[in-house]
Amino acid sequence: MKKLAIALVIAACCCCTGAVIAQDKAPAKTVSEVYDRMTSNAEGEFIGAAEAMPEEKYTFAPSTSMGEFKGVRTFGQQVKHVAAVNYMLASAILGEKPPVELGGENGPDNIKSKAEIVKFAKDSFEYAHKAMKSFTDQNGMELVQSPFGPNKTSRTSLAMFIIAHPFDHYGQMVEYLRMNGIVPPASRQ
Repeated sequence: MKKLAIALVIAACCCCTGAVIAQDKAPAKTVSEVYDRMTSNAEGEFIGAAEAMPEEKYTFAPSTSMGEFKGVRTFGQQVKHVAAVNYMLASAILGEKPPVELGGENGPDNIKSKAEIVKFAKDSFEYAHKAMKSFTDQNGMELVQSPFGPNKTSRTSLAMFIIAHPFDHYGQMVEYLRMNGIVPPASRQ
C-alpha cells in the first residue's frame, strides 16, 4: 500500500509539474513550488467564480423542480465550505490549530455577505499557500493527524486534497453561475 501511495504521489507530481511547466517560463525546482503553483491554479479558478456571482445570488441553490437537488449547498455555502476545508487541511499539514474559528467544515455561521465569504475564501488560500511552502523532500510523506477522523495521513495526501477539492466545488459553482445566466470567468474569451 505504501508503494502504491508513493507511486501515486510521484505520478501526481509529474502531472502537476508538466502543467506548471506549460504555464510558467521557469519550471518549479521543488515539490513545494509545484504544490504552491497548483494551489494558485485552483485558487484562480475558484475565486474568479466566487467573485462572478452577484451577492443577491449567494443564497441560490437549484430547486428540486430542476432535478435531484434536495439539500444541496447554496452558492455561498459552497464557497464557505471550500474555505473551511482549506483551513482544516492546511492546519493539519502545518501541525497547528486553524488561525480562525471555523465552526466545522461548513464555515462560521456569522460570515454571510458575499464580501465576507470571498474574504474568508481568499484568506484560506493564503493559509494554504503557507502550508504548501512548508514542504520539503524530507517531510512530504510524514504522517500527520487527519482533520477528518482518527487516522493519520501524509502531508502530501492533504496537499493533493487542497488542490483537488476546490475543483469539485468549482464544477458545481459553474453550474450555478450558468443557471443564473453568468458565464464563468474561466470560460470567457
